[in-house]
Amino acid sequence: MTSIPIRRALISVSDKTGIVELAKSLAAKGVELVSTGGTAKALRDAGLEVRDISDLTGFPEMMDGRVKTLHPNVHGGLLAVRDDAGHMASASDHAIGMIDLVVVNLYPFAQTVAKGASRDEIIENIDIGGPSMVRSAAKNHAFVAIVTDPADYAIVATAETTLDDRRRFAAKAYALTAQYDAAIANWFAFADQGQRFPDTLPLVFRRGEELRYGENPHQSAALYLPTGPAARGIAQAQQLQGKALSYNNYNDADAALELVSEFRDGPPTVVIVKHANPCGVATADTLVDAYKAALVCDSVSAFGGIIALNRPLDADTARAISDIFTEVVVAPDASDDARAIFAAKKNLRLLISGDLPDPARPGLMLKTIAGGALIQSRDNGQLGELKVVTKRQPTDAELADCRFAWTVAKHVKSNAIVYAKDGSTAGIGAGQMNRLESARIAAWKAKDAAEKAGWSEPRTIGSAVASDAFFPFADGLLAAIEAGATAVIQPGGSIRDADVIAAADKAGLAMVFTGMRHFRH
Repeated sequence: MTSIPIRRALISVSDKTGIVELAKSLAAKGVELVSTGGTAKALRDAGLEVRDISDLTGFPEMMDGRVKTLHPNVHGGLLAVRDDAGHMASASDHAIGMIDLVVVNLYPFAQTVAKGASRDEIIENIDIGGPSMVRSAAKNHAFVAIVTDPADYAIVATAETTLDDRRRFAAKAYALTAQYDAAIANWFAFADQGQRFPDTLPLVFRRGEELRYGENPHQSAALYLPTGPAARGIAQAQQLQGKALSYNNYNDADAALELVSEFRDGPPTVVIVKHANPCGVATADTLVDAYKAALVCDSVSAFGGIIALNRPLDADTARAISDIFTEVVVAPDASDDARAIFAAKKNLRLLISGDLPDPARPGLMLKTIAGGALIQSRDNGQLGELKVVTKRQPTDAELADCRFAWTVAKHVKSNAIVYAKDGSTAGIGAGQMNRLESARIAAWKAKDAAEKAGWSEPRTIGSAVASDAFFPFADGLLAAIEAGATAVIQPGGSIRDADVIAAADKAGLAMVFTGMRHFRH
C-alpha cells in the first residue's frame, strides 16, 4: 500500500496551533473528523462538524479525562492490518471502523515541570492515551498516518499519504514518545526520588545541525541539543556572521565560554582558547585592556584561536581583535559599531551568548568509553576558605592572584600549572604527563612572551602559581620558585606535603591549600 486516502481522522492535541486550518482542509475533502474534549470544542467553534470520541467508543470520557481513547474501537481502528482478512473480519464482527490519520501532540509534561508546578499537577500532565494512540498508529504505519509535528500538517492536508510519508511520520512519532517517556523517567528519578545516578538514565537529544566533519576530516559529526528544560550555553548562541562552526570550533568555544563565565560577575575579562586550553586570560578596567593583556601571554597560540568575553563586545575591543586572525568570538552581546567592524572579517564567526551560564550550576557530564559511558557531576566546585600552610602569609595582591590563577587552572587540561600576576595569566602549562614539565613549560612561555613584548623580565617574577592537583614532590614547586613565583595555591593532600611546605618556607613563599582539586582530562 503506497498511497492511501484519508477517510477518517482522529485529532486530539494540547497545542492547537494550526489545527483548525488542518481540520478545515480535511473536512473540505470529505474526511470524517473525530476528536476529544477541548480539541473537539475548538473545531466546533470554528464551524466544523466533529464526531466525539465517546460516540466512537460507546463510552463517555470519564475520570477527569483520564479515560477516553483507551478502547478497542480506537486501537482496533488503528492497529488493524487492512490486507489481513482475519483482522478485517474481527473489525467487522465488533463494528470497528478504520482510522486513517491520527493527529496528536501530548500533554505538556516538561513545560509543567519547568514552571514549578506541584507534584499533583505534574502527575496529571503525564499523558497516557496520547502516547498509546501514537504508538499504535506508528506501528501500523503501512496503513495509518501518525502526525505529531505541526510542520507536517500541510502534507496530510491533501487527505492522502504516501508510504514514505507514513514511514517518516512513524520515526518521528517513536522519537517523540521516547523523549516524552525519558522526561517522565528523569523527573521521577532526579526530582521526585532524589537519585544521583538512577539505575537507568534515559538521555534524549534532538539533532541541531550536521557539521562539515568531526575532529578530523575523515570523521562525521553533528550538533545535538537537549530536549528537556531550556538550556543556555554555546549550543544556544546566536551566530551573527561567518561560515558554519566546525566540531572543533564548538568544542573550543564551549571551553572559552565556560571559563569566562567564572568571571561573569567580575571586572571586564577576556579568555583566549586554543585546542580547548586557555592560552591567555586577563581582567582589567576595560575590555580592550583585558584583551591586550590576555593576548600578550601567548600571542603565538592566540593566532587562529577562540575568544570569549564577559561583557558586550565594544568597538575598541573589536578593532584590537581584528589585528590578528581569530576563528570565533563569543560575547554576551555586541554593539552596532563592533558588529560593523567584524563584518569586514568574513571568516570570523561572532557568537552572541546572551546571559553567561552559571559556573556553579548542577548537571551531569558524559564521556563515552569502549563498551559504555562514564557519567559524573559537573565540576562546579567553588573556592571556599583557604588554609595558609607556610610561615609567611600571602599579601592581599598575592591572594587575589592566587584566586585568579586557581580559577583559570580549573579549565586547563591536567596536569595544569598557571602563573598569574595582577589579574593576568603569565604562563600556562597544560596537559603534560607530570606536573614538573607543566611548570617548566609555563615558565618558558612566560619568558618567550617577555622577549616578544620587550620586557626586562618575565611576568612570572612576583607571580602566584596554581596547581590543579597537589605537588607529589617538591620538584614542581622548585621549578615555580625558579620561575620567580612568590605565592602558591594548590589542593594539598599529598603524603609529601611537609616536604613541599618546607621548600616553600625555605624560599620565603606563601602557600595556601584549597582542599579541592580540579583535574580536567
